[in-house]
Amino acid sequence: MSGAHVPLAERLRPRSLGDVIGQQHLLGEGMPLRIAFESGRPHSCILWGPPGTGKTTIARLMADAFDAQFITISAVLGGVKDIREAVEQAQAALGTPLERAAGGGRRTIVFVDEVHRFNKSQQDAFLPHVESGLFTFIGATTENPSFEVNSALLSRAAVYVLQPLSEEDLRQIAARAEAVGGVPPLEAAALERLVAYADGDARRLLNTLETLGVAAEKEQVATITDAWLLKVLGERMRRYDKGGEQFYDTISALHKSVRGSDPDAALYWLVRMLDGGADPRYMARRLVRMAAEDIGLADPRALRLALDASEVYERLGSPEGELALAECTVYLAIAPKSNAVYAAYNEARAFVKKDGTRPVPMHLRNAPTRLMKDLDYGKGYRYAHDEEGGFAAGERYLPEGMAAPGFYRPVERGLEIRIAERLRELRRLNEQVRS
Repeated sequence: MSGAHVPLAERLRPRSLGDVIGQQHLLGEGMPLRIAFESGRPHSCILWGPPGTGKTTIARLMADAFDAQFITISAVLGGVKDIREAVEQAQAALGTPLERAAGGGRRTIVFVDEVHRFNKSQQDAFLPHVESGLFTFIGATTENPSFEVNSALLSRAAVYVLQPLSEEDLRQIAARAEAVGGVPPLEAAALERLVAYADGDARRLLNTLETLGVAAEKEQVATITDAWLLKVLGERMRRYDKGGEQFYDTISALHKSVRGSDPDAALYWLVRMLDGGADPRYMARRLVRMAAEDIGLADPRALRLALDASEVYERLGSPEGELALAECTVYLAIAPKSNAVYAAYNEARAFVKKDGTRPVPMHLRNAPTRLMKDLDYGKGYRYAHDEEGGFAAGERYLPEGMAAPGFYRPVERGLEIRIAERLRELRRLNEQVRS
């Protein structure tokens, strides 16, 4: 196959660790994966990171470094049959016991892309072969492996976290694309727009550059300008760049409109962001944050509604699910506001950070054994449910010698009006007993 027909991403795929751009926290001198490469002993691992950050590339380089057979399984398309075939290929590569004794045979690395898509039984199918050393397992995932990978498999694999590529990393990749003739030179404004659009994803950048290269060749464009780029990519280039300053200015405007109780403005900025290409899932997460930060206990239903809106979007997708986000936005805007919990949490964090480690009072300690009981753990604790009104008036729950910090100060809005009344009554009862 001639070089002109090889995809740009493949032409630029690193052939050695030195060619890799980004992930230096793992691949730099003295870093964990570099040490693993240099050790000569491959080990099973999970590569966790966003799309286009080099997971497949690192796995391929590991196979090359150890002269291992490289078998790829897609968890989206594959199943137990593919795992069985991989086992057979690994056994064949390993050779007979006599061949291995004579120094023959070859290692195998089984790379499972999007391993989180495999169910429990499929993931379990790897375990005996990982334990026996038949092959080295490398899984790639964009999801948190703590939730998506079986604990048994996770315990047998090191987890390496890959980061989105920096803007400088993406500029270097674009320069390499220019150097191999994959795309004409880019003006500075066009390059910056592409880097912002790629949002840390090298694959997205290279695919976009390849599209531009084909269009430039067809139209005989010698230099890619920002105006020409926008004309060619059309809707792919929205009115602001994800990750750019305008993106964050717009999400700030949405958040402040909700906080300011202006439903029309809040709805406007929400639609602006969706129209601008913002991920609706990101918007859903922001709405959940607004409910917790700016409404809090003034209307606890707001947080539940935000979570429900997020779930509805996951069920329906775009554009139908976006209506749930709009409904949530309007509700949050008109709901009573309180940042009392947010402020209390921040104060508590600041206090704990600078304060010493105070011991737990004896009467609050857990006493599951006879020895602990003999040492007076839990002695004198008053069970609130057995007290009048379900409240042990006068009981102390803070460490000895610590004054009441008063972190939480409810506002006189929404449900927090009643919460404030309840707190005042509880404090009155405490003072009555303690005085």
